[in-house]
Amino acid sequence: MNSPYILEPRLDRNSFFQHWGAAAGISLLVATAAVSPFFFLGTASGHDIAFHMASWLDVSGQWKQGILLPRWAEWPNYGFGEARFIFYPPLSWLFGAFLGTLIPWNAVAAVFIVCVQTFAGLSAYTLLRRLYGGSRWALLLGAACFTANPYALVIIYTRSDFAELLAVAIFPLLFLTALQLCDCTRPGEARRFPGVVAFAVTFCAVWLSNAPAAVIATYSAAFLFVFKSLQARSPRPAWRGALAMLLGFGLAGFYLVPAIYEQRWVNIAGALAGGLTPADNFLYARTTDAEHDAFNRVASNIAVLLFLWAAAATLSAWRKTRQPAEPQEALNTLAPLATLTAVAMLLMLPLTTLLWRFLPELRFVQFPWRWMSVVALCATVVMSATAQGKLKWVWLLVAVLGIVASGRYLVKHTWWDTEDMPTLQAAFEDGSGFEGTDEYDPTGDDHTDLPQKAPRASFLDNAREIAAPARQSIFIDHWTAEHRSLRVTTPTGGQVAVRLLDYPAWHVGVNGHQVAPRHAEGTQQMVIPVASGKSKIEIQFERTLDRTIGGWISVMSALGSIGVWFWQKRVRNATATAA
Repeated sequence: MNSPYILEPRLDRNSFFQHWGAAAGISLLVATAAVSPFFFLGTASGHDIAFHMASWLDVSGQWKQGILLPRWAEWPNYGFGEARFIFYPPLSWLFGAFLGTLIPWNAVAAVFIVCVQTFAGLSAYTLLRRLYGGSRWALLLGAACFTANPYALVIIYTRSDFAELLAVAIFPLLFLTALQLCDCTRPGEARRFPGVVAFAVTFCAVWLSNAPAAVIATYSAAFLFVFKSLQARSPRPAWRGALAMLLGFGLAGFYLVPAIYEQRWVNIAGALAGGLTPADNFLYARTTDAEHDAFNRVASNIAVLLFLWAAAATLSAWRKTRQPAEPQEALNTLAPLATLTAVAMLLMLPLTTLLWRFLPELRFVQFPWRWMSVVALCATVVMSATAQGKLKWVWLLVAVLGIVASGRYLVKHTWWDTEDMPTLQAAFEDGSGFEGTDEYDPTGDDHTDLPQKAPRASFLDNAREIAAPARQSIFIDHWTAEHRSLRVTTPTGGQVAVRLLDYPAWHVGVNGHQVAPRHAEGTQQMVIPVASGKSKIEIQFERTLDRTIGGWISVMSALGSIGVWFWQKRVRNATATAA
């Protein structure tokens, strides 16, 4: 059964551009307003800002070396590197690096946010048009609200998690394609993409943006599929959803397979250390860290505001469905979204501790309040269903007050700085690098013991202290993120310490023969034994088998998607001809 709100008429070309032009203009205006404090206070210096800015700079530098899709980050751990780009999804750092090639680096953060949140508004507009059609006022209000929803403001002002912001911007399209698979959109609509393929593409895009948000998206979509199957008393939504998810995982295989397999090569447990566990981040949780608790209160207050917003929208929509003029089938769309909102709120509370402990990968979401992303979207969708008549002015007032109050509150509770990017740029230019990440540190390494200003290569004596005897020399012929070539001369043989952490993907050769590097005490710094005389050392970051398998899975999934698209198109054409 289909929602009665789906009444969207077909648009001619002029009307089409008027609708989308208005949506784009309002989304851009609201996104620009969201970053307006940047013009006066500097850049919002959230928790993850250095991580993302450093990644943008690292990727940009590797592009200049001819490496289009970086896998090894060159400058973490003060130049010793880490496998950051194996594990962190690529879309955000590729987009940030791209912006850095076009505009000054100091402006990249603000422009990134404006671009992503404008896209968020447009994707929300797309979802609402396909679900409700009807009043353009309601659609534009929904697009504006999602562009500057309170959780997006939390990310923009206090988190600076640009990857999660990008993933959340895709959520409306993911929910739209999920609801299409459940037959909840306009009946008989002509789809340019078959439902399974459309969901798989958006699902893949979320996974290639941010892993914690992707885990949330996976559980949310699965919930919608199961709920609709139970509601319709048919397994169709569930099996179609499972097929679409499988295809989406396949499309993202080039990232997911290495990221999953190579976790054994790094200290991945570091992602859940030092106050990063779900138990430490439930709403209003208390720990021994006062600064952590202060931020958690901020996030918790925003979560409560969003829940009240969603609850008011749900109550208004439910009352609308009780009216005699409104068909009861409206609940088919509203019920799963309202129930998902309730589940998301429960997952922010300690009573769901067992779920966080035992559900696959859920603990790597780290912060239960991240489920605000789902609450914000559901609140926007349900609110837009009732933003008609006199209620549209009520919702406009509620939206303005809620968003402006959230913005002012968050602006006062964040740190503003103008030196984040210049400081990182200086660290890149002088070759000193920056701090590494606990969870991407190779197994056996303690990156806190690595020297901050180590030479690219040096000799070690038997005591593993840097030495420089006469007639020993090191010449560096080539030095990039994924390839290092050195010529070494020593009359007595010895060991060469390279400013590089050992990792299974590195292939080390001395005079054409593969050798196993040794390690400096307490770390995984690469130490290469050489014989007396002249030696040629080649160090290459190789494509491992898991990366090859993941790449082929993505290729085969893409070919399968194209095949399904052409097959569906042929079936539609044949049906139209027969009619």
